[in-house]
Amino acid sequence: MKKIILLLLLPITMVAQEDLLSGVDSTSNQKNNVEAAFKGLKIVNLESTKLASKGDFYFIVAHRFGSVKDGFEGAYGLDSAVTQLKFLYGITNWFTISAARSELAYDFSGKFLLQPQETNGFPVAIAAFTSVALNNTLKESNYPKMKFEDRAIYVAQLLVSRKFNKNLSLELAPTFFHENFVIDDNQDNSQYAIGVGGRYKFAKRWSVNVDYAAHLNRSSTSPYKDPLSIGVDLETGGHVFQMHFSSSQGIHEAGFLGNTTGDWGKGDIFFGFNLLRVF
Repeated sequence: MKKIILLLLLPITMVAQEDLLSGVDSTSNQKNNVEAAFKGLKIVNLESTKLASKGDFYFIVAHRFGSVKDGFEGAYGLDSAVTQLKFLYGITNWFTISAARSELAYDFSGKFLLQPQETNGFPVAIAAFTSVALNNTLKESNYPKMKFEDRAIYVAQLLVSRKFNKNLSLELAPTFFHENFVIDDNQDNSQYAIGVGGRYKFAKRWSVNVDYAAHLNRSSTSPYKDPLSIGVDLETGGHVFQMHFSSSQGIHEAGFLGNTTGDWGKGDIFFGFNLLRVF
């Protein structure tokens, strides 16, 4: 009788065991999104793949002092500063919008998360960034034939990042931007660049950040150079405070991608910071 009961229970036991193993397998293969490749919405100047969470409202102050090469006469950069005020909002977890204004430009942008990086799946995070800016440095007094649409600048970027471990994240950013007006007659209005950047966390709340952008079709007669920026991030609760040195004083995309005037080799660099406060 006992043998008969054991034979009857054996199939049930085998099925239960298979169900249990199936549950273990599904858990081990679960794809979880990788978080915090970058703590800031920007690496330094370059946009990161981080977006605002749904309903989060950011107030961002980005400040660039004047060139340190001006020495005492320029108060080592305290004179001729540029400040950008930006308001940014997370419409959803995958769509962020912003509006900003500086002495150099008005700027309106959107960032879209196309694919998150996954722990056991997709190896990189992919986001798209697009903006429309109005160049505020172009004045009718200098250019009598200037039209309103001549001030417009259009930017489109694909942002691809990978968090390799808890300390190291890298990003690649192929970029297209179009300036309706360029000061160099030999420069194409449609321009291309590729940005690279990274973050290395060296302490609990500190990281060193670097980004660089190579302009791919700059005119040989252009006075502008490729931007290089180096700085640190400090996380303090609801704040991320970024301090850096950059060869670009421009903060909007076309400002640093196409119109960088500084030169690290000549000490022509700008100290600045980005302060983010989220509500």
